Amino acid sequence: MRTLKLLLIFLVFSACKQEVGWDQISHLNGYWEIEKVSFPNGTEKIYTVNTTIDFIEVTDKKGYRKKVQPTLLGTYDTSNDAEYFTLIESNGGINMHYKNQLSEWEEKIISLDEDSFSTTNKEQTTYHYKRFTPINLE
Repeated sequence: MRTLKLLLIFLVFSACKQEVGWDQISHLNGYWEIEKVSFPNGTEKIYTVNTTIDFIEVTDKKGYRKKVQPTLLGTYDTSNDAEYFTLIESNGGINMHYKNQLSEWEEKIISLDEDSFSTTNKEQTTYHYKRFTPINLE
C-alpha cells in the first residue's frame, strides 16, 4: 500500500511538470542577467553583480543573443558580436540551437516566464536568468 501511495505522488508531480510552450517564447525578448549556474554535481555559482547582461531578440523561431554593458545613463554599450540561434522542438521541449564558425550546441529551455528563464545544456549544466532591471539614480 505504501508503494502505491508513493507511486501516486510521483505520478501527480510528474503530470504537473509543464514544458515551455511556443506561446511563451515572446518572453525571451529583452535584457537578462545571469542569476546562477547549477552544475550536475550539485554545486552552484551565484552571480551577485553582473557587468554585462544578455540582450535576446526572437522573431519567427530565429533569434540572437548579444552581450551588452549597461551604463549609468540608462543606455547600453555593445559590440557587433552576437550568437545566432534557431528555436527547434525536440523531445516535447523547445531548444535554442546555436551554430557559428567554431562550434554548434543546444540549450533546452526548461522554464520561461516574464521575469525569469532557465536553460540546460547536454552536460546538464543549468543557467538561471532573471529580467534585468536598470539602476535608477533619480
